Amino acid sequence: MNNRRHVLTKDTTGSVKLWEITRGAVIEDFGKVSFEDKKKELFEMVSIPAWFTMDARLGCLSVHLDTPQCFSAEIYAVDLNVAGAQEDLKINLAQETLRGLLIHWSKRKQKSSSHSLCNGDSSIGKDVPSKDSPRSRPEVDDATQNHATHVLPSFEFSTVSPPSIITEGSSGGPWRKRITDLDVTEGDLPWWCVDCITLNRYPKENTKCGFYLHPAEGSPAPNITQGKLSAPRILRIHKVANYVVEKLVLDKPLDGGSDAFVMGLSSAQSQLSVLDSSSRLGLKPWQKTKPCIEILCNNQVLSPEMSLATVRTYIWKKPEDLILHYRVVQPR
Repeated sequence: MNNRRHVLTKDTTGSVKLWEITRGAVIEDFGKVSFEDKKKELFEMVSIPAWFTMDARLGCLSVHLDTPQCFSAEIYAVDLNVAGAQEDLKINLAQETLRGLLIHWSKRKQKSSSHSLCNGDSSIGKDVPSKDSPRSRPEVDDATQNHATHVLPSFEFSTVSPPSIITEGSSGGPWRKRITDLDVTEGDLPWWCVDCITLNRYPKENTKCGFYLHPAEGSPAPNITQGKLSAPRILRIHKVANYVVEKLVLDKPLDGGSDAFVMGLSSAQSQLSVLDSSSRLGLKPWQKTKPCIEILCNNQVLSPEMSLATVRTYIWKKPEDLILHYRVVQPR
């Protein structure tokens, strides 16, 4: 599915099921229904990079993760209903999925390390460095290790019917084990998995989207930017609207013509890092933003909850940099 977390399948009996990849579980069994009709029904207009591949050659659903492509997909934590998450906190889907898959291994490793330290033997339980690792790894501090043993609810895998891990990139050759039975060393796992889980380190893919922001045709609003802007692909349109509000100061009625607009004290910036941290600027949620700013693309008013990536994929539909327009409208 377009959200890159759900997969719709149809088995040999004709039963259609919806899987949640980040938990390795069936979340809904639709029975014997039309696969194509159900696919259309569940369609979401969202754009997230493909971070895994899959097949059913083994008679079951197999998900493949390869570096660095698997680390290309991010979403906001609030979209996963993470309790207490800040509005701009981003979650890397592959990292959290690996954390969920290897949680039992991480806890076993942490317990073994603590036991060895209590016995005063720093050599016992030491992992053998993987020969395919391109670099040596620093020691892991307590905070990082504790993070490795914490899993978000959306990435918790079943212990009753746990999935199996098959790895082909370890130093000891390929192997297959259930996630609850992992008793391997770091050297038995691909180095990038270990780095991701124990060091919170993984390849950073380019997650930026370049775009231009101009006043809409016929709008009295001045141009607030100089040149191309850049922001995370997952940035919501309401953050772009907030940015416009931050740059424009309304001190006269909306029908007062061009004189109704006064440029803000701060100059427009070429990089919109401010967009991804609007909560730190004290901006209000988009529903309460005054004045009411509409963002358009190809003369279509955009939903405040759309991301830049979604707009580029479904509205802009061109290889060139995205062009957005803004206008002020009367509050309803």
